[in-house]
Amino acid sequence: MIPLHDWLIFSAAALGMALSPGPNMMYLLSRSICQGRQAGFISLLGVVTAFLFHILCASAGLTAVFVTVPLAYTVLKYVGAAYLLWLAWQAVRPGGASPFAARTLAPDSPGRLFRMGFLTNLLNPKAAVFYLSILPQFVRPEHGHVFGQSVQLGVTQMCVSFSVNLTIVITAGTIAAYFATRPNWLNAQRWLMGGVLGGLAVRLALDERK
Repeated sequence: MIPLHDWLIFSAAALGMALSPGPNMMYLLSRSICQGRQAGFISLLGVVTAFLFHILCASAGLTAVFVTVPLAYTVLKYVGAAYLLWLAWQAVRPGGASPFAARTLAPDSPGRLFRMGFLTNLLNPKAAVFYLSILPQFVRPEHGHVFGQSVQLGVTQMCVSFSVNLTIVITAGTIAAYFATRPNWLNAQRWLMGGVLGGLAVRLALDERK
């Protein structure tokens, strides 16, 4: 299966993506602050369900195509690297909005909370790009069954994202208040995240498939 070194790099990429501002983080943070932890957790279940959909789509055939067509792999490699660089820039650019500035949302029913969490992640461009251009770069036929590797990586990404988002749901109010009164810590977090994402982008762009 996947070598430990590659798995750790992939996990770091998944962590960087989970920590970068995006629709999931904004929705879960805002919902948890406006309607409480239970609402945030129900929304998170919807987000996780959408991740399962992404995993199944990638593992059922897309990854196999990307790893067997050199041109497709090359194109997606640079698309993925460019997207990571864009995320890095969004993290460190002057005047960037803080992901911890939550929006005001009206209360919703449990069913709607789940559906909104699902749709937010299903239509999340970060998730789509991650599964279509970053995940396939860690799948190599010489390491075993392509489907099994895809599922292993997809589940890893889902677990990392779930852990980060669950922490956000549980500590939403504390996180928002903490960073609101400590701009220096927020800037440090932004630069650290930008550095990690930028480093991953360079690593992916220079990767040579053997």
